[in-house]
Amino acid sequence: MKAAIIEAVGQPFVIRDVDIAEPIGREVTVQVKASGLCHSDLHVAENDFGYPLPGLLGHEISGIVAKIGPDVTEFAVGDHVVACLVGHCGTCEACRAGRSYECYNPTFVQRTADQEPRYSLDGQPVFGFMDIGGFAEQVLVHENNLVVVNEDIPFEKAALLGCGVVTGAGAAINSAAVRVGDTVAVIGCGGVGLSAVQGAAIAGARRVIAIDLQPAKLELAKKFGATHVVNPADGDVVEQVKALTDGRGVKHSFEVIGLKATAMQAYDILAVGGTAYLIGMQKPGTILEIDPITSMLPMQKGLRGVVMGSTNFKHDVPMFADFYTQGRFNLDDLVSQTISLEEINEGYEELKKGRVARSVIVF
Repeated sequence: MKAAIIEAVGQPFVIRDVDIAEPIGREVTVQVKASGLCHSDLHVAENDFGYPLPGLLGHEISGIVAKIGPDVTEFAVGDHVVACLVGHCGTCEACRAGRSYECYNPTFVQRTADQEPRYSLDGQPVFGFMDIGGFAEQVLVHENNLVVVNEDIPFEKAALLGCGVVTGAGAAINSAAVRVGDTVAVIGCGGVGLSAVQGAAIAGARRVIAIDLQPAKLELAKKFGATHVVNPADGDVVEQVKALTDGRGVKHSFEVIGLKATAMQAYDILAVGGTAYLIGMQKPGTILEIDPITSMLPMQKGLRGVVMGSTNFKHDVPMFADFYTQGRFNLDDLVSQTISLEEINEGYEELKKGRVARSVIVF
């Protein structure tokens, strides 16, 4: 099958003919119809996180079930599905409590070392990022990494549900449990940030403040429910946010960029008793310096890392898909452009320049 892989950190994606194994056990082969260009894949392509190479990145996919292993019980050939990187066993205490994102045995979905690799090139294993490897014509995944969605949602929209949407909207709805009347700020208005804005709006936040350097993205954020926008180019972010909140700051802030400076901004714009949620991937070695005596304890502030929006994706992804087809959730404006697999490097250049919310590869 045709796939875009990385052969060295910091080098462009290259198109190769990668071999894909037959499904065994509870594995499912999916014919990929759409694959989103998530910023997390770019981080891995450009920074050495220790993942083996060559690597098949991509994890935000939708498609149609093409084959199933002999032990699959949840899917049938022809199902429309979305993949999610939240690997889970389904039987541990966290999974049984509905917190699959905290699974104690996330490697349960992987093949063992003595089994044939799912992907290979010239007889050598190819690492499938996040147990998916979605920049390819097909993926081979455990059924615990898939969920069926309604067939009315277009594939290029559905693909975004498995990562960008559940990460952003889930952070607001699940992780922060935003309540009616809360004040919220979102730093970074890419695909995940816009989803966080929309999640906060759906939850009933009184003020939803979108923060970004790109005027076009701030205008776009208004389509997702932002009530106010802040451009750091116009002055100090903390002061601008306080001016919009009667000098108090916000109850919930979400940092979706992955920079030390913006992570500290997320903390500094909090009101008394507020919590900052760090979503963006920081570079390895990043250290945040916070004096608990002068700010955290007296201001009762919180700082929390969030992975995948604390999502139970088997529930959340179909829900958001239904919201979309009911006209209650905006996915159309998340897809900035559709591209071919061969245009992946150009797509990521557009992402790095901040010009797009999401580019989606279509097959």
